[in-house]
Amino acid sequence: MTHPKIFDVRKALLAPPGKAFNLSDRDSGDRSLFPDKKEARVSLKKDAAMINELQDKLYANRDRALLVVLQGMDTSGKSGVIRNVFADTSPLGLQVEAFKAPSKTELAHDYLWRIHEAVPRKGRIGIFDRSHYEDVLVVKVRNFAPADKVEQRYEQINAFEKHLTENGVTILKFMLNVGYEEQGIRLAERLTEEHKLWKFNPADLEDRKLWPDFMNAYEVAVNRCSTEHAPWYIVPADSRTRRNAMIARIVRGTLEDMNLSWPDPGYRLEDHPIG
Repeated sequence: MTHPKIFDVRKALLAPPGKAFNLSDRDSGDRSLFPDKKEARVSLKKDAAMINELQDKLYANRDRALLVVLQGMDTSGKSGVIRNVFADTSPLGLQVEAFKAPSKTELAHDYLWRIHEAVPRKGRIGIFDRSHYEDVLVVKVRNFAPADKVEQRYEQINAFEKHLTENGVTILKFMLNVGYEEQGIRLAERLTEEHKLWKFNPADLEDRKLWPDFMNAYEVAVNRCSTEHAPWYIVPADSRTRRNAMIARIVRGTLEDMNLSWPDPGYRLEDHPIG
């Protein structure tokens, strides 16, 4: 069984920096990379195991970090990605942050303060369930900040991410592109399936009414903030299994690109006999 090459997945999902991006050109139900769902499951399982091995080396070296940013509308599957792509990864090497509405303390600082505080330590993979992009998405759509302040944030975010990459943090940004119809199905599941009832939030329906505004905000954010140092990947998210498999391919490839090896501190048995 063959799986799509990591290069091909990257190329297919990338929002090329410096080029005009139109979100409507990206099919949320695209299955071309993994036509066979069984193949996607097998690929995911293999990549999840390899991500664990590579993360062990990352943790042993502790000179770099990987930050995985997950953005998407409600039900797009952010928690599902975390649960499946990093299923085999030791919790010791993971930092997961879920960003909700800012607290009073967070609001007393600049909007990036809570984000910078959550950036993963060297040696770890950090995962953001939502992120600093909320401040140019929901804040923009809901008019929680003046338009001129939101406009300033795109370049501020680019500068912040460049600072991180220049200081040992590799950034992967994934927009989980779920379709309007599929979101409706998943929201209904939250009201009909017992184990999902706790996830339902009536506010999600208010955001759904503003779908075109959110899609426009995402499109602007990707256009303005897909950079060479931190590009955006647009992931078709209508199929949960394929979504996870595609992200796992890119995460694995990014860790492999780091050329990680086991550090050698120089200790030898002959110098430290075991009594």
